This record gives sequence, C-alpha cells and structure tokens, in this order.
Amino acid sequence: MHPRSVPIIAVILSLAATSVAETPLGWTLRTQPTRVVNGAPVLLRVKTPKLVQTLSGKWLDHEIPFTFDARQKEWFALAGSSQETKPGTYPIELHAESKSGQSLSYRQQLKILRQHYPKVTVLKVPGRYTAPDPEQMRVIAHDKEVKAEAFKSLTPERSWKGSFQRPVTAEISDVFGVQRVFNGSVQSTHQGLDFRVPTGTPVSAVNSGTVILAQSLYFEGNCVVIDHGQGLLTLYLHLSELSVKPGDHVSKAQQIGLSGGTGRATGPHLHLAVRWQGIYLNPAGLLALRMP
Repeated sequence: MHPRSVPIIAVILSLAATSVAETPLGWTLRTQPTRVVNGAPVLLRVKTPKLVQTLSGKWLDHEIPFTFDARQKEWFALAGSSQETKPGTYPIELHAESKSGQSLSYRQQLKILRQHYPKVTVLKVPGRYTAPDPEQMRVIAHDKEVKAEAFKSLTPERSWKGSFQRPVTAEISDVFGVQRVFNGSVQSTHQGLDFRVPTGTPVSAVNSGTVILAQSLYFEGNCVVIDHGQGLLTLYLHLSELSVKPGDHVSKAQQIGLSGGTGRATGPHLHLAVRWQGIYLNPAGLLALRMP
C-alpha cells in the first residue's frame, strides 16, 4: 500500500463514524394516529437502537420530553400542531444519552395533512360579549392577565397516567376548530369540545393533575384549569359551581364542579379545552388516544 493512502483511508473512516453517530441505524418512530393533522394531538412512540437513559425531541419549535415505557420497551411523548400549521413535512429531531454518556441523535420528517374546520353561525348573544363597554373591557383585560399568570405555573413532570376519559357522559354539541359567527360577524374560533349537558351535571377531571385556576372569568364563566405536566393543560368552562381550588391535586375521574351556562354561553353545556405548550389542540383527539 502506498504510504500516502493511509491518512486518506483514516479520514474516510472518520467521516463514516461521524455520520453513523449522528444518525445511527435502528431507530423507529411511530405516531398515533398515523394520519397527523393540524390542530390535533399526536402520541409519539420511539424505539432507540440501544438502551438509553434519557430521550428528548424537538418538533415545530416545541421541546418534547419522552418517558420510557418499560412494558413496551420504548419511549413515548405527547405532542401536537396548532390549527394554523400549514400542511407540509416538518422534521423532528431526537436526542438520547446512554448510561455510559454516549450521545445519539436521529432526524425524521413528519407529514402534517390539512384538517378542514367549518364555520357556523351561533344564535344571537348579548352585545356585552361581542361589543363590551369600557368597564367590561377592563374586566376582560384583568382576566387575560389572570390566565397568563396561571399558564406560567407549569410543572415539567408528567402527572397524567393512562388514557384520558370524558369529563361527562353526554353527546357532543359543538366540535373543535369551528369559526363562530356572533351577531353577523366572525368573533372567534372554537378552541374546545362542547358537551350537551344540563346545569348541575357533575364534571370530572379527564386525568390526574394539579388545579392552577378555579374562578369566575368574563368569557369563560366559572372555570377550572388543570395542569397535567409537561405543558399539558385541560380547561373546563361555563360551570355553575366549583368543587376545587388552586393547588388541589386531583385524580382522574374526580369531580371538579357542576356544569352550567355561565360566561359567554348560549345555554347550559360543558366546554372542554386542551392546551399544550401554548397552543390549543382538539380534545376529541386526546380522548381517542390509547395511552401507555
């Protein structure tokens, strides 16, 4: 062998080793559901090429913490895309570290398909909800600050466990993502799921977590917000009564209040919303996921 060929071979081997370290073989990434759409939650499941101690990801500018499922010997995480996310292919980056300190990384493209959301006209509502006066505007501004402050107090640890369950047993009266027309003009996008229940129906937590807000707000009426950890919140609106207070830890299926028609509501119902890392996701999708 020519003596000058040795360094060249060494360089080639070095480049190959770097490539394998950045995108090692043996990674598997699956989504539930398999059809990922804008505005919907998605469960990510990952199998790594070797045993690792930690796994994290980044997708659509969201940091995604993973949890190891010892039963299935794979990692899982809850994520989602906002309703405004355009159809397309978006990369997800995964980073893992083994017990010996070795770093592994993987990159894969995830395709987001378009979900069409309808527009509906809502029955006429009082003008104070669509054109509030100065005093009402001050209340609305104060409520906005209250919610912003509550949304800051998020816990990094996951407190939810297993699949999420319905807060009430009832028919769905309005779906997520609908553009709502009040008094002839589009006023908002429906960012939750409505259940047709009469006033006084017991409302339960969809999963375990900590109450971070429980009070009356201008638009939401009597409202409860539960922090489930890792940026996941559930909101329960228009309640007639509250059964919990901020700081309370609640279990899945625990009663948190009674349904009603307080706030901006055309009648008694329960509005359930899901907020993940600052964006609202379709609650119906969360309730349909089969969680570890």
